[in-house]
Amino acid sequence: MASTDTKPPKPEEKKDGEKKLTPTAEIKINIAFIERAVAELEPRFTHRVLRSLTALRKRTNDKVLRDAIEENYPEESTVKAKLLSWLPSATEAEMDIDSTAQPESTPPQKPTSDPVPEVEIYLRLLIIHCFHTSKENYAKSIQLSNETVDKMLALNRRSMDPIAAKIWFAVERSYELGGELADARPLYLAAQRTAALRHDDDTQASLINRLLRSYLHYNLYDQADKLVSKTTFPLSASSPQFARYHYFLGRIKAVQLNYTTAHTNLQAAIRRAPPAKTAPGFYQAVHKLFVVVELLMGDIPDRSIFRHPVLEKALAAYFDIVKAVRTGSLSEFQATLTKHATQFEADKTYTLIVRLRQNVIKTGIRRLSLSYSRISLRDICLKLHLDSEEDAEYIVGKAIRDGVIDGRIIHEKGWMECEGRKNGYGPEVSEVYMRRIAYCMDLHNQSVKAMRYPLDAHRKELAAAEGARERERELAKEIQEGDLDEDDDGLGGF
Repeated sequence: MASTDTKPPKPEEKKDGEKKLTPTAEIKINIAFIERAVAELEPRFTHRVLRSLTALRKRTNDKVLRDAIEENYPEESTVKAKLLSWLPSATEAEMDIDSTAQPESTPPQKPTSDPVPEVEIYLRLLIIHCFHTSKENYAKSIQLSNETVDKMLALNRRSMDPIAAKIWFAVERSYELGGELADARPLYLAAQRTAALRHDDDTQASLINRLLRSYLHYNLYDQADKLVSKTTFPLSASSPQFARYHYFLGRIKAVQLNYTTAHTNLQAAIRRAPPAKTAPGFYQAVHKLFVVVELLMGDIPDRSIFRHPVLEKALAAYFDIVKAVRTGSLSEFQATLTKHATQFEADKTYTLIVRLRQNVIKTGIRRLSLSYSRISLRDICLKLHLDSEEDAEYIVGKAIRDGVIDGRIIHEKGWMECEGRKNGYGPEVSEVYMRRIAYCMDLHNQSVKAMRYPLDAHRKELAAAEGARERERELAKEIQEGDLDEDDDGLGGF
């Protein structure tokens, strides 16, 4: 165990140095972290290993994984033989390159016993991700995923829970690449029930997100909403899992016309999401839906969103939609919707953007009500490119009833009379302020929950308080005894 305590800090020391760690060496250090986590019952070491998984899996290949298995398992190990059976055999060219790349005089010492079972699951996870890089290995990744899940459930070790959460993500990716995403849903449901009974928060959070993504992929919004209502997302889940969960909730609520709740969830997803350069795909997907929901709420998104280097190209079509909604031009909106329909359908925002037609008309009517004190219905029909004066009268009447504009329709003369602008105070302004206050309070509460405190710090405070009380008692006793002596001396003199 002494060797595992001294090895892990090496990556941080060499990060700024001249020589960078090879993937094989990094895997070996991660294995030391996992063994230390199992020995000391400290899952934070396992979480530290999993945080580097995204960057490490991009640098791994068959040769790296084969070398890592050879270095960390003894020769007669059955686990080693099973893991190597999934990888192609080494060629002579790779062996020659390997011999020239390692000019060390002393080869690394072979271990005498197998590592803990968590190491095997971790290596299986790396092999599954390696299979995802080649289309020919998609079928093998599904087979290995099923075998890994069976082995993981058979072992039933609580120290394996953080790695199990990542395994379920790899299982979903395998089935998705193989075109069989719906077939994995029974596995998720059974595993989610088991994780809930065992209070396995990491696995439970991962499986709930896997199920929601599976339902939304096939547009099963009712089933996804029932799943959200029947389950409780664990509060101790990681920030990336919370970001995914809030994003899925935002999509569900947006389809259900609950735009305020969808906006709140999307804001939470953006706040909890990884940095834009770390996860650009997720960052772009959340902001695409966020822009559409803001438009459906009647707000115009901030222009700085469209200038972000990661979002500028991805949100170009949505920026055109925002300009059309802002100007209230129905013809421009229809032209933009037709032009970018393919992208909107791929992003699964087309049905939401179609709903913006009423917002465009309302914006146009609002602009006309501010510009004219009296305008005929025919002019409204021409300026907003509506089909008939009856449609214009119906839309204007609905806008007046909804409080979009202040005015009245005079049917006999066929025009609309607009009243003067109201001041900037009213129930709408107070609602905006209440939303901002609720957002700030929620952010403060989550920040307080995320703070970490040293263990047993309260016991030190209790000990210090006990010592202070003891000193006060002694001081009071000394003062009392001293006062009695002075009184006695005074009485004796009297």
